[in-house]
Amino acid sequence: MSEGRGRILLVLPFENRTGQPSLEWIREASAEILSSRLASAGFAPMSREDRHYALDHLGLPQGFHPSRATALKLAETLDADSIVVGSYLTDGTGIVAEARLVDVPHLRMSQPMSARGEMRDLVAVFDSLAWRLTRQLAPGFTVAEETFVAAGSGLNLAAFEQYIRGITEPDQAERLRHLNQAVVLSPGFGPVWMALGREDYNGQQYEEAAKAFAKVGRNDPGALGPDALEAGFYRGLSLLFSGDYPNAEAAFGGVARVLPLAEVVNNQGVAVSRQGHDGSPLFRQAVAADPNAADYHFNLAVSLKRYGIAAEALTELAQCLRLRPNDSEAEALEKGWKEPDKLDKPDKQPAAGPNSSLTAEPKADPLERIARNFDAVAFRQAALMLDQVEASRLAALTPLQRAQKLAGQAKDYLDRGLLLEAERLYQSAVAADGKVSEAHEGLAEVRERTGDDEAARKEARAALRLEPSADAYLVLGRLDLAGGHLDDANKEAGEALRLDSTSRAAQELWRQIEARKGQRK
Repeated sequence: MSEGRGRILLVLPFENRTGQPSLEWIREASAEILSSRLASAGFAPMSREDRHYALDHLGLPQGFHPSRATALKLAETLDADSIVVGSYLTDGTGIVAEARLVDVPHLRMSQPMSARGEMRDLVAVFDSLAWRLTRQLAPGFTVAEETFVAAGSGLNLAAFEQYIRGITEPDQAERLRHLNQAVVLSPGFGPVWMALGREDYNGQQYEEAAKAFAKVGRNDPGALGPDALEAGFYRGLSLLFSGDYPNAEAAFGGVARVLPLAEVVNNQGVAVSRQGHDGSPLFRQAVAADPNAADYHFNLAVSLKRYGIAAEALTELAQCLRLRPNDSEAEALEKGWKEPDKLDKPDKQPAAGPNSSLTAEPKADPLERIARNFDAVAFRQAALMLDQVEASRLAALTPLQRAQKLAGQAKDYLDRGLLLEAERLYQSAVAADGKVSEAHEGLAEVRERTGDDEAARKEARAALRLEPSADAYLVLGRLDLAGGHLDDANKEAGEALRLDSTSRAAQELWRQIEARKGQRK
């Protein structure tokens, strides 16, 4: 189940072979869907922004149709291990999507894989294709195709089309029109809010941007990944620029708890400082994380000087100037600090407001500098390192401990409705130790939610053979209720309540059974 871990993929927009310009939006939609599913399967697909960077680097337009040679150049620029290329065409009222995998190191191209379905089921068609690609990339991958399809089943196709048009339209007004339509059609679709946040941020509409970034929900597949971290980072910036320093501090702190990168803790320190508190510990952390960044030394110097630690402040300012000799602000500050009447006097200033001006109070030290750019590559690399650390920790556990740990992580995904991620981890748990009942319970619920009743029963019974389980009885009870087997469902609900009398799910199942009995009478 770990075959895909860390493998970098480049999914290129598919070629539109329908002859219909109105279906051109599916080019980008194909890459979005496949990248999302492959990420959930444990791979590391490049983002759309990464792809655009590589195209710019090679001097190529964004909408071109790459040849095999150009695709390889793109992959080499991005250091990708594999490329996904493909096309789509219409078949009556349906759509047929075809894809090939290019193995970059060995310069080999796979046989074509295809999926087809009705146009209204476009997302499911690409979900099925993603499953086939995953099996090609990782032959040992055992997550069911139904789980891939279920992962996109809640996506409103009309909203998704508006979202794709919103991120590809060259005109900003048109981008906003499409994105706002997408939000109306699907208010819970996180990627739309992410795109709207970017638009508002770039337009310096910081309060609106903060609201949009806040709606990139934790139930999105990328909720703990780079997209959610980027949303948190830019939400923090938006709050800083709109003067909401307490919430900015909380936003950066939330990101730092996952990945305490230098730019994050630096900005958290700025938010603390703007509230009139000492941000020095956070600026020290930023300097330690990236000692070659002049601004972090500058910030630490300003903060130390404000709280009377003048000698160390001069040392940090000197380090800033060593790294950036032409920093005129730092030069002027060093000159001023070295004057005898200023050096040893603490210069504690009240928190500066968003409209403060250095010209209004010329003797005041400058404010600490804000790190404005989100380095998605650095975040992705740091996230990959965390994954590798976690994998090492898991490998050091006994098979039983590893299975229990994986099943616990999978339960969190399951509770958030992320079935693909949940099944992948449950399968890993079973592979580590097949005698952990929680893994079979979880797989039973995944199978139930994806509509595979037979497999759900099998996993629930496997869990019950290992130990009594309220969750396993609930799966069986819901299946029997749906099948009209009220006596069996009644017994299973009773067992679930006996094991967990406070279970709301068991109480609800019991009420449904009683209601069904009443209807029969």
